[in-house]
Amino acid sequence: MKSPRQLLDVSKLPEHAFGHPGLMWWGTTLFMIIEGSSFILLVVTYFFYRIKSPQWPPSSPFPALTLGTVNMLLMLASGVPNHFTKRAADQCDVPRTRLWILVTFAFGVAFLIVRWFEFSTLGTRWDSNAYGSIVWVTLGIHTSQILTDVVETAVLAALMFTAHTEPKRMVDVNENARFWDFVIVSWIPGYLLIYWGPRWL
Repeated sequence: MKSPRQLLDVSKLPEHAFGHPGLMWWGTTLFMIIEGSSFILLVVTYFFYRIKSPQWPPSSPFPALTLGTVNMLLMLASGVPNHFTKRAADQCDVPRTRLWILVTFAFGVAFLIVRWFEFSTLGTRWDSNAYGSIVWVTLGIHTSQILTDVVETAVLAALMFTAHTEPKRMVDVNENARFWDFVIVSWIPGYLLIYWGPRWL
């Protein structure tokens, strides 16, 4: 004889949750782990090529520091409006969320514009040698992260000016801001590797 099925009533659970009780938090965290792992593999590959090469960079000038440093400073500065965006979303403060998410979006667009010109200052082509390939791939993957987050920020900013400002949408804003923090932190070693690695190693 089969035992009766156990049922769990979840009808009274909230439709949204900030932090680790929410599924969005876990999804964002796992995505950051995957992206972080790819960056670690790129760093390991960079040092592998460095060990195998008697000259570094091989037959290439050092990457120019100006635009790369400007972008690093832009990235660090974007953490301020991003922090305020996250805090406003936590408090479900729609007017402040609208303001700060637009400022964060503007920083993202500025970063992408500078990044477009930054590729031409690396001193190497992607198909020149192993050094050129790893530098371009590292910069390219980070650019794809920025582009993805800027597009998502634009969508969420647009939603903030519609009727879709319910708390569950604020969770989306919160998690988007959390991923932006990850993008900032992950680029610090990336910047040091690409722009100072050739000078120090």
